Amino acid sequence: HGKYSVPILWDKQLNTIVNNESSEIIRMLNSEFNDFSSNPDLDLYPAANRDAIDTVNEWVYPNINNGVYRCGFAKSQESYDTAIGELTEAFDRVDSILQNQRFIAGDKFSEADIRLFVTLLRFDEVYAVYFKTNTRTVAGSPALLNWCREIYQMMGVAETCNMDQIKGHYYCSHPTLNAYSIIPKGPGFMKMLEEPHNRNQM
Repeated sequence: HGKYSVPILWDKQLNTIVNNESSEIIRMLNSEFNDFSSNPDLDLYPAANRDAIDTVNEWVYPNINNGVYRCGFAKSQESYDTAIGELTEAFDRVDSILQNQRFIAGDKFSEADIRLFVTLLRFDEVYAVYFKTNTRTVAGSPALLNWCREIYQMMGVAETCNMDQIKGHYYCSHPTLNAYSIIPKGPGFMKMLEEPHNRNQM
């Protein structure tokens, strides 16, 4: 048996994996299932904004989405120092952009925001502690916290964000990182996300 990974897009009729690459699955979910969608007109990868979205994804993925894993699973100080430096620089770049525009790839909510949000949602409660990405926090960055609040408070998002499950999975999955599976209490990030935001004024 091979090693399993998530996410996967599964075909229930043919009992087979369709795809296991998240960047491709998000595109498929955006356009290939509109016949079954309750909101088929929603397009998170519109043609007019694709260049901007692709440009953001090209630096956010290696330095933030994957950057947290490069920090957490570094096997040498040198590797960690490189990864945390690149992560910190990208974090500050995101913070600077979101101080001046409503969404990461422009004035419209897009795929690039979703890809960034799922990492920043976990950042303070998991990555800053478990993966040693402690040079920055979302809670310490007003623009990022406000941006996360806006996305969290969009219809249908909050119910997909289960911090207890997220923390239980991370902190109890790697014996070499956390031999006794102790789950830290954390700063209560989900409560912070319920507070009002003012992003609609941008």
